[in-house]
Amino acid sequence: MKHLVLTLGLISLVAPAVGAQTSTWAIDPAHSEVVFAVRHMSVSNVRGRIGGITGNVVLNDNDATKSTVSVTIDMTTEDSGLSPRDNDVKSANLFDVAQFPTATFTSTKVVKNGMNLKVTGNFTLHGITRPVELDVEGPSAPVPGMDKKPHSGFSATTTINRKDFGVGPNYPDAVVSDAIKLTIDIEVVKQ
Repeated sequence: MKHLVLTLGLISLVAPAVGAQTSTWAIDPAHSEVVFAVRHMSVSNVRGRIGGITGNVVLNDNDATKSTVSVTIDMTTEDSGLSPRDNDVKSANLFDVAQFPTATFTSTKVVKNGMNLKVTGNFTLHGITRPVELDVEGPSAPVPGMDKKPHSGFSATTTINRKDFGVGPNYPDAVVSDAIKLTIDIEVVKQ
């Protein structure tokens, strides 16, 4: 009995310390977006934004490489500032948001890269999942928000090949570049 009491006592002391190693941060959709840039006709860059980002970041306070990220992106919110172009981008010609309304990213590995991070994960777009590596700045130093909770931020960049995800296979690279540059800015709120 003495062993049981001692064991339970040790567990009760260790459990809070283990729990304190991670913190969960929810993505604030009102202050988060994906900006994409794609070369058009080999002459200009066309940019657009996609909002509706939700998900969580689980930060390991002692070792950032043990952190995880899970994100869902509402592809129906795509906006390039020109309705006819947005209608085409959302159509079956490109993103096909009627059939694939969301994209997702789930981290599989986090590596320190100097003061920044490299986050590798599975990105699902247009119903196809491929590994993607993000160059990430952050987290920023937390600041109190109007909700009295700590807020922090991350900024990430990557380039994907749209054809790897079956997006716009009928458009040649000279018309719409295969390479799509992504900049992801998220604000997170500690839960």
